[in-house]
Amino acid sequence: LAGTEEAPGEYFFQDGIRLKKYRGMGSIEAMSKGSEKRYFATGAVVKVAQGVSGSVADKGSLRQYLPYIIQGVKQGLIDVGASSLQELYQLCAEGRLKFEFRSPAAQREGAVHSLHTYDK
Repeated sequence: LAGTEEAPGEYFFQDGIRLKKYRGMGSIEAMSKGSEKRYFATGAVVKVAQGVSGSVADKGSLRQYLPYIIQGVKQGLIDVGASSLQELYQLCAEGRLKFEFRSPAAQREGAVHSLHTYDK
């Protein structure tokens, strides 16, 4: 949720647009400031970026996104057959909840593809 009021960083203006700096944890910039341990790059002569740094337009407060986040979590629970987080934990503990790995190719195939335009 980069660009929200609650995200770290200071706002600045560029070309009349209010922006906030964004630094992905896998970016070279972040790795040079300590996240290299996370990406097994400590002491590496050559560091390969696994993220980016840039700027993001101001998105206002995180509060306006909470209803969407909450609904997304609820829908995810429904998708796996749980009616609450407590039931989700119970399904995991009992071994009745299984997760599967989907390759990038499977993710592309499962998403909207091969359309020139589409509405959401």
